[in-house]
Amino acid sequence: MLNLFKKNIIFKIYAPVSGKVSSITEAADPVFAEKVVGDGVIIDAADTQILAPCEGEISFVSDTKHAFAMTLDNGIEVLVHIGLETVALRGEGFTQLVSQGTRVKAGTPIIAINRDFIMGKGVSLSSPVLITNPESTKSLTPMTDMVAIAGETIVIEYTL
Repeated sequence: MLNLFKKNIIFKIYAPVSGKVSSITEAADPVFAEKVVGDGVIIDAADTQILAPCEGEISFVSDTKHAFAMTLDNGIEVLVHIGLETVALRGEGFTQLVSQGTRVKAGTPIIAINRDFIMGKGVSLSSPVLITNPESTKSLTPMTDMVAIAGETIVIEYTL
């Protein structure tokens, strides 16, 4: 009977980078577009700093600095993949600002990028922001078709 009055808490994931937000199904990479890795959005990165999209622990930073993952206190896992095919740059154009294992707040700068260098290599800065364990959520709502401001705009809402 007490559960009747319990409200679902809506958790929020903020844009880690400013730019146009689209459905993950529009990603040029089928691994992301078909939601093999998880569910979320893709943002055409317009900034030089990639921020933590929520509070949690940096649980993984790729050797090539093009992606990082966070584990949240509620068990949700978030992946930020900076650009598509950026692994081919072997870390060039990326500077890691926070160590793996660090606890961060939403908006903490995690990776700095050299946009001119990356774009000069012809690599896309369309950046997937995903919940990699969407089966752990009750609901997951990507916010799309807008221009996000890093650290301010909500791009994913979910409930547990």
